[in-house]
Amino acid sequence: MIRFKAGAPRTGRPRTTSWNPDRCPLRRALARGLPPTALSAVGTGLALHVGQSLLRELRRTRTFARTAQRRLRPPPRVGGLTVAAIQLSADRGARLGGDLYEAVATEYGVRAVIGDVRGHGLGAVPTVTAVLGGFRAAAYDEPDLAGVLRRLERAMDRHLRERARAEQLPAAAGAADGHQVAEEFVTVLLLEILPDGQVRALNCGHPWPHLLSGARAEPLARADPHPPLGPFPLPAELPTVPCGRLLPGDMLVLHTDGAEDARDADGRFFPLPEVLAAAAREAPRTPQAVLRAVLTALTRHTGGSPQDDIALMVLRNERPSPRAPSIVPESPWSITTDPHAASHQQFPA
Repeated sequence: MIRFKAGAPRTGRPRTTSWNPDRCPLRRALARGLPPTALSAVGTGLALHVGQSLLRELRRTRTFARTAQRRLRPPPRVGGLTVAAIQLSADRGARLGGDLYEAVATEYGVRAVIGDVRGHGLGAVPTVTAVLGGFRAAAYDEPDLAGVLRRLERAMDRHLRERARAEQLPAAAGAADGHQVAEEFVTVLLLEILPDGQVRALNCGHPWPHLLSGARAEPLARADPHPPLGPFPLPAELPTVPCGRLLPGDMLVLHTDGAEDARDADGRFFPLPEVLAAAAREAPRTPQAVLRAVLTALTRHTGGSPQDDIALMVLRNERPSPRAPSIVPESPWSITTDPHAASHQQFPA
């Protein structure tokens, strides 16, 4: 799920299989010297089989596209930001997977997290629950982003210890996958957006977001991330990475590596930066429009449902420009309601 080396082969389900001419029904029929009527029947059956396979693939692609579009609900407002998000599971029919995201308004600013658990589908949900629970508990209490990240590390450690204890139980007690505990990890990106638009980040092995400003789309930062949570402890010092300002109308596009690692039938990666750059030039420039553009391009690229979990979250600064005259004398930040009420904001699953 985590790509450490560009172009590394995937270990999931193969996208294509090699074709063995000796197994071709038409070739075997020719070798046996069957009469023309039998050859015609074999050819017709082969054509029907291919046609039915293409029809099933087309229906599957359309179902995936319709499901993704239905999940594009109206975005909520969090601390002066519009937030739109979507998660797609690699397990057919599942609404949850190994990706996580959340955004909350706190007295320290809007804090957002996006993460990617090793593995995908329903098997990764317990780890997702542990990390998200740690974030929701720490985002309101910790005065700095480093404190939030250390709380996530402790939540992950507790989760791994509990799974390790379960590993010692008989397989019938539910520890069938306990051998994977030692290899469990999660990539995490934490963002903090202050009322004046200043953005700070801490990154543990996760892809950097893209900033959509004007007609441009570029990475928010290029600093080397820390290792993912799980295999190694965090360093003693955790200085946040300054990422400039999110101006009014600007957007941040957070994503998991399932988006940029998605491949087409020829094994080519999905060109996420190019798709985002094209979306930045289109109108209207809304979080919903950006998500719709990415999903449409992703469906065309992969030809159907993803082979890995995918999460996308778009944050748009809706605060008025500081230079613009304001009718209301209070700060734009005063529109934020009780921060603890914001923790119950439901995002698309």
